[in-house]
Amino acid sequence: MATDLSGSPELLLQRQGGNSIKHIHLSYCAFRPTGGLKFLRRLHLREVHITGDELECLLSNSFALEQLTLKHCKELNYLRIPCKLQQLKDLEVYECKALQMMEVKAPNLSTFYYDGNLARLSDGGLLAVKKLHISSFYRYNNVHYASANLSSIVPTIETLIISSFGEEVNTVVAPFKFLHLKSLMINLIGFNGAFSPAYDYLSLAYFIDVSPVLETFTLIVSQIRMEHDVISEDSSHLRQMPRSIHGNIKNVNIIGFCSAKSMIELTCHILENATSLECLTLDTIHDDYVHPDRLSVHEVGFCGCIGSPMIMEAENALLAIKRYIVGKVPSTVKLVVLKPCGWCHATKGLGVKDHRVA
Repeated sequence: MATDLSGSPELLLQRQGGNSIKHIHLSYCAFRPTGGLKFLRRLHLREVHITGDELECLLSNSFALEQLTLKHCKELNYLRIPCKLQQLKDLEVYECKALQMMEVKAPNLSTFYYDGNLARLSDGGLLAVKKLHISSFYRYNNVHYASANLSSIVPTIETLIISSFGEEVNTVVAPFKFLHLKSLMINLIGFNGAFSPAYDYLSLAYFIDVSPVLETFTLIVSQIRMEHDVISEDSSHLRQMPRSIHGNIKNVNIIGFCSAKSMIELTCHILENATSLECLTLDTIHDDYVHPDRLSVHEVGFCGCIGSPMIMEAENALLAIKRYIVGKVPSTVKLVVLKPCGWCHATKGLGVKDHRVA
């Protein structure tokens, strides 16, 4: 039985026989449970007034729980998940701003989506997590935190997704290696228009270097203008990191590729060290449009709205790819370059001239 409780949750639970309920989706109300639900498999609470004590009471005997989602629960001051919840596989905690402590002891938790104060991740209990998505709405330095701390907090992580609204410090060398990490996605969002102009994209190589079994690396940069230092005509000024062989990386995707000098350097570093690389995709536009034929015509839908600064920056990025990237691509690697759409992203009539990469 699936139940969407929108009135008095406790009264409805009594009327419908609480122990027969398997799924609960509860929103915009107060919920004061006094016991567990032994057949409950999925619990979704969104903007629900519930305290840490009350949620712990509910979870204490909900042994069948497989999925728990908590969003914007403003009274939730702590989260304690007991080891008795052996069926719990998926946990999502999103913007529960009062959360002061998070103790997760579910032994088989494999997927965790967390948006909030990243310091709570170190409270313990995430040793079994295989897939982790971390974000921190309107907070900075998530990539730096992940590189510096997560290898010990989630030592068996296989898939890691990091979203950051800004990086005030560059990525650092992790104290321990991510020995099981196979897929890494980093989503950089320019909250104030341009993504952190002082951030060094090349420093992301440190993250790759400590991930010896990494197979897929995806970097997404979303911004409405680009303020990083651009590449100059003299390629001799390109920096090089110490050589570090990446023998397992097969696919690299950079979405929102631009002419920033440090992004060119990161791409060159990957090409020079990823000995098993099969495909490198460079998309000069970030518009959430995944149709493969964006280069010429539309078969379905339309591209996202892109302002003239980023359309012109895409032209600069294409010139940078031609000048600095193409010649470094081994014959065994497939290079895919996605250009602006000829219909939606045409530069004609924009009145903007900005070909900074000659």
